[in-house]
Amino acid sequence: MSSEHLSNLEPVLTSTDKAKGLPNQHYVSEEVFEEEKQAILFDNWSAIGNGKDIPNIGDVKPMNFLGMPLIMVRDSSNNINVFQNTCRHRGMILIEEPTNINGVIRCPYHSWCYKLSGELCVTPMVGGMNTDSHESIKNDELGLFKIRSTVWQDIIFVNISNNAPEFTKYTSKVIERWSEFEKPLYYGGEGSSFSLSLDTNWKLAVENYCESYHLPWVHPELNVTSSIEDHYHIEEKGYFSGQGSRVYNQIKSDDGKVFPDFEGLSSRWNTASEYIALYPNVLLGVHRDHVFSIILEPISINKTIEHVSIYYSKDPSEMTELSPLIDKNASFWKTVFNEDVGVVEGMQRGRSGLMFDGGKFSPIMDSATHCFHQWIAQTLKDYRSNL
Repeated sequence: MSSEHLSNLEPVLTSTDKAKGLPNQHYVSEEVFEEEKQAILFDNWSAIGNGKDIPNIGDVKPMNFLGMPLIMVRDSSNNINVFQNTCRHRGMILIEEPTNINGVIRCPYHSWCYKLSGELCVTPMVGGMNTDSHESIKNDELGLFKIRSTVWQDIIFVNISNNAPEFTKYTSKVIERWSEFEKPLYYGGEGSSFSLSLDTNWKLAVENYCESYHLPWVHPELNVTSSIEDHYHIEEKGYFSGQGSRVYNQIKSDDGKVFPDFEGLSSRWNTASEYIALYPNVLLGVHRDHVFSIILEPISINKTIEHVSIYYSKDPSEMTELSPLIDKNASFWKTVFNEDVGVVEGMQRGRSGLMFDGGKFSPIMDSATHCFHQWIAQTLKDYRSNL
């Protein structure tokens, strides 16, 4: 990116009462989108999927993460790994659709084969007819390109550039805050995940999620049960920000049943719930009886897909009488998240206004959103200084 096109980030890095938001370029410029792809999404721990997407040994799911062809694989040891979805021979895409493989990953071009753990194991006729080896083809050097990855709370994270801090450092503060939820999670089943396609830049979805300021006008029903007055800010600079509520009303079935609580929770969670954006692209919510994650998949400068997944304290097979309540809960959250679509898309359209200068934050109501902006600005500033 040429220096004359670099955005001025200094106004973002001051205090909330004086700061402006990120310049328009960060929502409408393809050049800036490419810069953020590397500095924000590839150089940090970004989420690409969930373990429940590949639940069985041998499951393989291909995906495209900002142009990077990847496969998520659950191997024979039940470990999840992520590889680049290209054959080491001639760069052919290996997997086109989600599948289960009982054996090896075979390239459809020349049938080079790889174990589920990534090692090259078969190279047919590589040394000529009837000769499947050659001294120049060293299988132990030609395994699939492995992407640095890990799984936390059933979320699959990758660090494409391989230069982010250790994952335990990246998540240490959120784990400390939510230590009581570091226990097994049980996916609610097929109806407990859904995706929303948004005509907006992915950052606007984060910005909206961080604050409760919009609650009375965008979520009127939610505001009745957990009003804006009940909310508080959560800010851990450099890691995450968001909001919490001192009021949480459990969803109930028609006959008064509720989901079982996570075991060992302190009494504060009887009435509390919290919602944070774990930078860069994961939105999380915790409650006494269920948690959810939203993975933001940036498609382009103004296209984003939200992948929502809901989890419980017990396996749904152990609480079949609550199946209708699981569906009701998913429907509730889908309604809430759909209510945000219009505002994030409206902000994206508004960024086409040439005179918009990043906007003015409310020092009281917007500090968690400004916290995210500061992280973006500082991360980009550090990235630029190392070029």
